[in-house]
Amino acid sequence: MEEFRRLTRLPAYVFNITSELKAAARKRGEDIIDFGMGNPDGATPKHIVDKLIEAAQRTATHRYSLSRGVPRLRRAICNWYKRRYDVDLDPETEAIVTIGSKEGIAHLCLAVLDDEDTVAVPNPSYPIHIFGPVIAGSKVQSIPMRGGTAEALLEELEHDLPRMEPRPKLLILNFPSNPTAQCVELSFFERIVALCRELGIYIIHDLAYADIVFDGYRAPSILEVPGAKEIAVEFFTLSKSYNMPGWRVGFMVGNSKLVAALGRIKSYFDYGTFTPIQVAAICALDGPQECVAEIRDIYRERRDVLVPGLNKLGWPVELPKATMFAWAKIPEQYKGLGSIEFSKKLLLEAKVAVSPGVGFGEHGDGHVRFSLIENEERTRQALRGIKQMFKAG
Repeated sequence: MEEFRRLTRLPAYVFNITSELKAAARKRGEDIIDFGMGNPDGATPKHIVDKLIEAAQRTATHRYSLSRGVPRLRRAICNWYKRRYDVDLDPETEAIVTIGSKEGIAHLCLAVLDDEDTVAVPNPSYPIHIFGPVIAGSKVQSIPMRGGTAEALLEELEHDLPRMEPRPKLLILNFPSNPTAQCVELSFFERIVALCRELGIYIIHDLAYADIVFDGYRAPSILEVPGAKEIAVEFFTLSKSYNMPGWRVGFMVGNSKLVAALGRIKSYFDYGTFTPIQVAAICALDGPQECVAEIRDIYRERRDVLVPGLNKLGWPVELPKATMFAWAKIPEQYKGLGSIEFSKKLLLEAKVAVSPGVGFGEHGDGHVRFSLIENEERTRQALRGIKQMFKAG
């Protein structure tokens, strides 16, 4: 496709390599235990599904919706932020509904970036954080997450951002992080907001895993920082918290200029999420939240089987405080393989599918990502397969 210049900037999708191997193995009748894609496997809570059905039976909801989101959902979003973070937002100017956060981030990049702009992104990162700016035609400046700690990344950001030429227009962050499960405290955002206000850099923060937190950790919102709305927006998706990945509904809140920019470009691209889905999203945000705790507990229970099990096998993996992922450094005896070849080995010999770390940026190549999407019994089966692979050398 050499004639399609924009597509030449997109590398081959790394995850397709393991996906094709996984499909071939299953075609051969092999039982593959799949920790690859971060695709929640649980059912959407019944009260949310019931609200969708009720709304879908009203023919008035079958018409085009609003690309910015229906007013009631925007009010529910702002009320959710007030209850949760004590952040005041204007539903007319500081909140917009998106077709999942991935669509919102990509379209925001198209709205505000051009080929003269630079975007700073930690590496490794979730792919749309890197390739949203690339698709928009801008340049990406990777900031390596070398130290593996929030403080090390903060020092890297504070050193690199003032020295970047040209000055980045955007900084894209994601905490708790996919793929690394890295967490930060509010003090991290306080320093980043102060730095970016001084440098005139907008911040996009992806808070997709706000609710998937463990062991007493609380994931902060960047908008809790006084004055953050002057330069920052935050994305949230209902995919993980409410087991609604295929529903494709999320939102962006914060800086009114960026909200207006996203709203304007979306008015050209879409007519908004199907209205019954937006009505169900209101039910999710305003309704009982016990389901969120139940979903969180399922991920915690799976984490508590997988990670200690890997450690027992002699594969040191840090217990994540948040997200539905475990970020695992390739064992010493296999590190020369790199993440793609090691992922292939796990698939072919242990019958376990994971995501190669290089798919999240070149600085992820020494790791693989496990998604906590298999139940405890299947996870124990995977551990037995990995143990046999280790024994065989």
